[in-house]
Amino acid sequence: MLGEAYVTFEDRETCVVMIREPVVAGAFYGATQGECERQVAHYLAEAGSTQDVGGRVFGGLVPHAGWMFSGRVAARVLARVAAVRPAVVVVFGAMHRARGRQAALFASGAWDSPLGRIKIDARLAERVLGHTNLIVGDPYAHEAEHSIEVVVPFIQHLLPECQLLPILVPPSAQAEEVGKAVARTLESYRYDAVVIGSSDLTHYGPRYQFTPQGTGAQANRWAKEVNDAALLRKVLTLDASGALSTSVQDRSACGGGAIAATMAAVAALGATRAVLLEHTSSAEVLSAECEGEDSVGYAGVVFA
Repeated sequence: MLGEAYVTFEDRETCVVMIREPVVAGAFYGATQGECERQVAHYLAEAGSTQDVGGRVFGGLVPHAGWMFSGRVAARVLARVAAVRPAVVVVFGAMHRARGRQAALFASGAWDSPLGRIKIDARLAERVLGHTNLIVGDPYAHEAEHSIEVVVPFIQHLLPECQLLPILVPPSAQAEEVGKAVARTLESYRYDAVVIGSSDLTHYGPRYQFTPQGTGAQANRWAKEVNDAALLRKVLTLDASGALSTSVQDRSACGGGAIAATMAAVAALGATRAVLLEHTSSAEVLSAECEGEDSVGYAGVVFA
């Protein structure tokens, strides 16, 4: 599956358009329009009414696992962020497959999902690339990466006229500067935008070769209540550099770079608070905290 091409081209008369096709539709979420729409509506309903966090919302952090595990958490954040009605959503995603130490931007064309096509804000992408050499235009870095893809149908459902700016960010020392560079571009050109970071938290258990507390229910609780919590304390105090270093040292997030870039960007745009909407884990969702089980943490945060 991952050997196939997921970045394709369309020739619209004289204009060649780059299209990013879905990778995990049918696995992480529904493959058909009807199934995907029903799932999005279900998780938005499960998330409940939009929580008022007070003040202007600048962005948030969401998980990117299969929707059966993390759909409600993502829906809770994205519904609150979408209430701002932005014209463009910048999504910083985890880079699970390393392609160097630079952030990678999908700079033109569109992304497909079961809900249709969302357009890339190519003008904004051009301006971002002109503002920094820390980000490169590399659409193929996104080809087999799911961290942004799983967020897209929610954005399409909630903001059907919105455009997208997808950027993968490795957990390098430059992650904060990547976020600041994007924020400078948004401010310089007065973009009506919000910033989303996509990352899961601690991947615990034999499957992930990470078992410092052994296995079983108590170990899974440690992963959430101790390891995840240490990272979330950095997030909730808007300590971007601390969040990055903690995520790497403690193995508490797969998208530490995305988290740090998001935090730096929203802080530069004016955010002064982080509000935790939900924190759970796959073990809790499945009620499967038994000996030998693995667990992944998920948190939903809004920045205001």
